[in-house]
Amino acid sequence: MSIDIGMPGSGTHGVPRVDEEAPKQTKKEFTSDQEVRWCPGCGDYAVLASVQGFLPDLGLKRENIVFISGIGCSSRFPYYLDTFGMHSIHGRAPAIATGLATAREDLSVWVVTGDGDALSIGGNHLIHAMRRNVNMTILLFNNKIYGLTKGQYSPTSDVGAVTKSTPVGSVDHPFNPVSLALGAEATFVGRTLDSDRAHLTKVLKAAAEHRGTSLVEIYQNCPIFNDGAFQLIKDRDEGKARLAHLVDGEQIKVGEDHVVVRNGSGMKVVPADEADEADIVVHDATAADPSQAFALSRLDDGTMAHVPMGIFRNVERPTYDDQVRAQVEGVRASAGGPASDDDLQALLHGQDTWTVNG
Repeated sequence: MSIDIGMPGSGTHGVPRVDEEAPKQTKKEFTSDQEVRWCPGCGDYAVLASVQGFLPDLGLKRENIVFISGIGCSSRFPYYLDTFGMHSIHGRAPAIATGLATAREDLSVWVVTGDGDALSIGGNHLIHAMRRNVNMTILLFNNKIYGLTKGQYSPTSDVGAVTKSTPVGSVDHPFNPVSLALGAEATFVGRTLDSDRAHLTKVLKAAAEHRGTSLVEIYQNCPIFNDGAFQLIKDRDEGKARLAHLVDGEQIKVGEDHVVVRNGSGMKVVPADEADEADIVVHDATAADPSQAFALSRLDDGTMAHVPMGIFRNVERPTYDDQVRAQVEGVRASAGGPASDDDLQALLHGQDTWTVNG
């Protein structure tokens, strides 16, 4: 069977693809035989169905796809996909994925994590994966609560949130995951909603096609410990008035009659009939400077009056794993071939060794 290699610049470059003449893969082939064990009504079901549905469209061999998770409700994800996977340790999924992506160019590497797993104990691993631009796709499920451990507040819980660990209200200022990712200069940053299947699939496909670190924040409902956290934007009428759908190259509109305009170094939302045409922001996800995307992310706050939704940033930059592999190949080429035992010993001893007399 012949193997086709993805085009340079795409997220799947170097990952073996199925033969074009082979039968088309289906959702069933990417669905494992494990019983899905989430609470009834959990938003994770919708995300899982979407991922199982679009993975066949990537045209990649299942044995060359791997999902790595940390700890949390979302981290059961690898069990439910018939690909390779690893249910790893709390907050460390990006670190494990970095090693795998660097060592195995032939793998499409995915990380599934939650707001607690990624932004609390895993915060440093997350920001450095994005800073390095490792070739992986990170799905960050944000339900603004610790669900697996039964309802403690998380790094994205709203100020004043009453939870098991904050009985009189949280006093912590929450993270905005999109702002955090843009501050770390991630090369692909998106946001979507668990209940909007079409939008969710569109954003996840774009993330998968990106070469480098893709981070997608998924607003996801926890019906047990934080039910209705995103109801304002899930309601048809309220959502229409509050959501700012980001379309590259188009003016950013909020609802039917408001637009986003520049406001000094930031942005604000005003009625369309009061806006100066020159001040209306035209979305540019490919801008090298992330400042505009960051200012756009700051429109969102705890009130959900204005919520940007879509792809904030999508730019190209050399990836960490590609550069490491290039260095290794360069050393091999200069040495005339694979390293010998003598070469390894010389490297280990180097120039900075001491002999300590007993």
